[in-house]
Amino acid sequence: MKEEYKFEDREEFLKKLEEVLASGISPRKVNAIFPHPDHEVEEIFEKYVPKSKLKFFTLLGGLSGTISGFALTILTVLHWPLITGGKPLISIPAFIVIAFEMTILFGALASVTGFVLLSRIPNFKRILYPEDYGNEYVLQIEREDQ
Repeated sequence: MKEEYKFEDREEFLKKLEEVLASGISPRKVNAIFPHPDHEVEEIFEKYVPKSKLKFFTLLGGLSGTISGFALTILTVLHWPLITGGKPLISIPAFIVIAFEMTILFGALASVTGFVLLSRIPNFKRILYPEDYGNEYVLQIEREDQ
């Protein structure tokens, strides 16, 4: 069941939006339609939207990339040793470049994966047919049927 509130006045719309979000309704269930971009609406939503967990995906991807980069280079050298000029086989400064590149690669792949999982793409249920509301401020609230 979807409730829809239409307002001509911007201040009434902002007051109702704040009231709806403060009542505990999830921001994912509220759709705000307005005739022009409004920064105050964004600020109201930011107060009630939980912080993103995407940074943890990126962190874990980056750490696993660093570990994989060093493991790849060290294990490769140990399996196929090439002794040149008495230099040590495991030379960390030479392996930093590979570890850095794998950190960036794994971090980016983990970020994309986390973005897709956290944003619940594709979610065809939330696709709305665009309607023309003109200069009205519209607040749509999706409620569970009881």
